[in-house]
Amino acid sequence: QVQLAESGGGLVQAGGSLRLSCAASGSTFSINAMGWYRQAPGKQRELVAGIDAGGQTNYADSVKGRFTISRDNAKNTVYLQMSSLKPEDTAVYYCNRVNWPRYSWGQGTQVTVSS
Repeated sequence: QVQLAESGGGLVQAGGSLRLSCAASGSTFSINAMGWYRQAPGKQRELVAGIDAGGQTNYADSVKGRFTISRDNAKNTVYLQMSSLKPEDTAVYYCNRVNWPRYSWGQGTQVTVSS
């Protein structure tokens, strides 16, 4: 069973940057498309960035040009570099597979952007 552990969140002012990390256990990590999701209070969880096994990336329109997803298969880790942060980026951020079935969700990491 793959376990996911997100880290790197925090409180940042609007316009600032953060880098999130997601460490995954398990030997199948490198063959899976992985994504970063976020869930704001009172809203559904949404996929904001994805990266496939070959490194191809895609982004939600709301973060395009500001967020960059990357992965290091040797470390079983996926990253999310977030820049030009906005208050509306405030959410708990999670990583998981893009495709079904999902892994069990980790605890997530809180990102709070103050105006």
